[in-house]
Amino acid sequence: MKHNVELRDHPAELHKFRIRLATSAGFVLILFLALYIRFYYLQVTQQEHYHTLAEANRISISPLVPNRGLIYDRNGRVLAQNYSAYTLEIVPSKFQDLEATLDELATVIEITPADRQRFKKLMKESKRFKSLPIRNRLTDVEIASFAANRYRFPGIEIKARVLRQYPEKEIVSHVVGYISRINDKDLEQLEFNGELNNYRGSHHIGKIGIEQSYEKQLHGISGFEEVETDAIGRSIRVLSRTPPVPGNNLILSLDLGLQEAAEKAFGDHRGALVALDPNNGEVLAFVSKPGYDTNLFIGGIDQENWNLLNNSIDRPLNNRALRGVYPPGSTFKPFMALAALELGKRTPEYSMSDPGYFSLPGVERRYRDWKVGGHGRVNLHKSLVVSCDTYYYSLANDLGIENIHNFISQFGLGKKTGIDIEGEVSGLLPSSAWKMRQYNQKWYAGDTISVSIGQGYNLTTPLQLAFATMMIANDGKAYLPRLVKQIQNSQTGDVEDIPAKLLYTIDLKQKYLEVVKSALVDVTRPGGTAARAAANAAYTFAGKTGTSQVIGIKQGERYNEKSINERHRDHAMFIAYAPAENPKIALAVLVENSGTGGSTAAPIARQVFDYFLLGQLPEPTIAKFAEPVEEHIHEHL
Repeated sequence: MKHNVELRDHPAELHKFRIRLATSAGFVLILFLALYIRFYYLQVTQQEHYHTLAEANRISISPLVPNRGLIYDRNGRVLAQNYSAYTLEIVPSKFQDLEATLDELATVIEITPADRQRFKKLMKESKRFKSLPIRNRLTDVEIASFAANRYRFPGIEIKARVLRQYPEKEIVSHVVGYISRINDKDLEQLEFNGELNNYRGSHHIGKIGIEQSYEKQLHGISGFEEVETDAIGRSIRVLSRTPPVPGNNLILSLDLGLQEAAEKAFGDHRGALVALDPNNGEVLAFVSKPGYDTNLFIGGIDQENWNLLNNSIDRPLNNRALRGVYPPGSTFKPFMALAALELGKRTPEYSMSDPGYFSLPGVERRYRDWKVGGHGRVNLHKSLVVSCDTYYYSLANDLGIENIHNFISQFGLGKKTGIDIEGEVSGLLPSSAWKMRQYNQKWYAGDTISVSIGQGYNLTTPLQLAFATMMIANDGKAYLPRLVKQIQNSQTGDVEDIPAKLLYTIDLKQKYLEVVKSALVDVTRPGGTAARAAANAAYTFAGKTGTSQVIGIKQGERYNEKSINERHRDHAMFIAYAPAENPKIALAVLVENSGTGGSTAAPIARQVFDYFLLGQLPEPTIAKFAEPVEEHIHEHL
């Protein structure tokens, strides 16, 4: 038997083996090298980055909300304050069936229908992952009851909050304003202004009034805490803390006692009053009647209360002092008189016969005076004392609308005063150019006649009238009206005064000013339209009554208050300052749908002056004097 013997090349096989082994070793070496490079990259190059990520898993940063600054009146009485309370809060995104959760929660803590409505309103205004309050100001019993049942409600927590409170409620509602929940629109504005980071953790922001206009000063600067947490997110200890800086306190020029006196003098009437210090522009009183309880808005107003306020025929949400526009009526006449003297269209001695009407040359229509038969012989002084319409019809025709507009606009009528709260409207002091822009119509001489007695296209706010009156009282100085008098540093207690700002001075001849001022004093004396309101006063004051027309009456017909719906009756107006020799207060009063200025508005001013100058408290309700003055024959003007 023959066997085949296979001959093997051992040296060649050994060589191949060595090649394979070297290749494998090289490959493994490359892998180890790559692994080493990766380890080096992660542990050396990226060490700080991954250390930060690891710390983030272990450390959470919680914002600390600063306490909001307080608001005081000029005498230190609190208008806005803070208090601590516990709230029950829900994150809506954590619940699939929120209604069922609220039903179950109501078995532990009382949840009223109003609470639910307010909560639903907040959900519409906020993001679903935000913590929203379902109940504020929990009692100790409610806190204990929820704590015992907390295991049943994951995602619902009791939180300690610092809440806002307005102890004076309606009295200063239109001045102080209110804070309310931050909504998406607020967040967009904060982000646009670069202030969003300072509001991390904050739930409220100023919405109107001083709370809105001075938001930056009142809010403060947010702080934060670094908190170490365990694997399930529970806090273990505080690693570091940067405390928040509380907001600064504001001290207003407002005199709360004077504000209360004015509110009381109005009684149940609707209207507005603005009182200024003619020596610096400080706002002493700022009344809009009726007001409303600003506390309703802090946690989000419920639908029922919102409907009551928003749908009320009395419009309590309307800031009449700042945004209400009304024809100024005869309170416009002192400015017309100054225009006549300064522009040389009348002298103090010039007089005319008043037959009770005025007619334009070549026109049959008669513009009637409020007094049938007229006032006889009338000069400028008497025209103001008895409020003669005919004198100003004739004067307006000689002045022309451009002279009227250009001169009287210096007193701030028809434009914003620049007061330090937002929302002011400009009103309207008409001109021929305005009418062409607005209606594409030319200006007629009859339009000028209407403007001369504060009617026609004329519209002004009570604030503007007070501003203009201040400028008569102080001989033409236009001070910027301001509500905030001082800012107090919350940390040091240091108080910073906000200086008066003189905007400009009108160049008025003193002799002409004295003519007008003398007439305004006589308005409050026997024979004047405000004589009854000023009777037996312990001081001298100057003023001018006015009646602001609401609806037109057919030409020749006499205005009969009793035959007209109460809401369509004339507004009563009065501008005044006191003491006449050394003015310390200048004001404008508007009383809606209440008759003449002498019978209704002037008595309010008198009671405000009595309180401010003498410390006398006003009567509970205002008296309406039966003075047959300024009963205008209304016309379609």
